[in-house]
Amino acid sequence: MILIGDGLHNFLGGMVIAGVFIIDIRLGIVCWLAAATHEVPQELGDFAVLINGGWSKGSALLFNFLSGLTFLFGGVITYILSFQLDVSWLIPFAAGNFIYIGASDLIPKMSKDTDINLKSRAMTVVAFTSGIYLMILVMP
Repeated sequence: MILIGDGLHNFLGGMVIAGVFIIDIRLGIVCWLAAATHEVPQELGDFAVLINGGWSKGSALLFNFLSGLTFLFGGVITYILSFQLDVSWLIPFAAGNFIYIGASDLIPKMSKDTDINLKSRAMTVVAFTSGIYLMILVMP
């Protein structure tokens, strides 16, 4: 199940990143960087789940890599479709996803976790605010 969910997640991510790159290169780079900072820990977590589920390291790595390739397929399909369809709607879709990730993952953790020290809270606020500022800065 984790590989199917991750494959779909990566496919949609590839579509969004490609759509944003098609509209504006600068925004595409920022979107790609934001996605990468989300994807690296998520893929490591998926790998750990597979290992914990009894998979060998080689099999877990191979199937996690194959699941990650769906990102490329999503991007290629979006590129091909962009010649016949308007893909500009992917920009607000991407922005909404990143704001959702920040709002649903970072902010609740900050307010619920009493073990987080002041420095960690400040860094989370700075990272979240910087992300929003960077999206505003690169707006076309």
